[in-house]
Amino acid sequence: MPADKPSDPDRLGAPVGRRVVVGLLVAGAAGVLGGTSIQKGLSAVLGPIGNHDPTGLVGLLPVGNTFRFYSVTRGAPKRDASDYRLDITGLVDKPRSHTLGDLRAKSQTTLVRDFQCVTGWRVPEVRWSGVRLSDLLDEAGVSSAATAVRFTSFDGTYSESLTLEQARRDDVLVALEMIDGPVTHDHGGPVRLYVAPMYGYKSIKWLSGIELTGEVVPGYWERRGYSIDGWVGESNGRDDDPTG
Repeated sequence: MPADKPSDPDRLGAPVGRRVVVGLLVAGAAGVLGGTSIQKGLSAVLGPIGNHDPTGLVGLLPVGNTFRFYSVTRGAPKRDASDYRLDITGLVDKPRSHTLGDLRAKSQTTLVRDFQCVTGWRVPEVRWSGVRLSDLLDEAGVSSAATAVRFTSFDGTYSESLTLEQARRDDVLVALEMIDGPVTHDHGGPVRLYVAPMYGYKSIKWLSGIELTGEVVPGYWERRGYSIDGWVGESNGRDDDPTG
């Protein structure tokens, strides 16, 4: 299905066309078969300029730790401790705006869990560390009118949602670290969501907003046929071609 068209097609968050995505996935497969030299060559051609990846295409390439990267936009700006903010808004008593330092100073939880993509690939036993989402919700004071949580990305396009009950699970993290260090930009850093029992599309990258809502607001892929409840192992109603 076609992606949403932004008002300015040349802006950083403009969606990438289906043919380009498919082409880059083929190129990425060549990188796997041909070794890191091919991947590095592709990265040199398509890679970031300054603090931005104007195409967003490097993120589609397979990387050595067996993750595959998908982006629905032409890339996301890079954020670090100097300019990152995570805003908690909506139906809360005390709206918050957390810096990266604020999040690092909070109690951290570590999980070792698989990452399962809806397209079929899986990365086993990934180490994740971060702040339990439930702790951040408790700090903000959730209104009795809230039943769901909506998440937004600083790529300007992607969004996701969980019910409040799902969001309060102990295995849902606002992740600051994964694998063996801080969450990298390509992995959705410096902060991303990790929803352990659900498919990867629920674990939004480049997390910038947490909004408490009165009902579930379907996310980017849910509006394109994916299941709102993305439990691993259950039918998800996904498209035949997940690249859209």
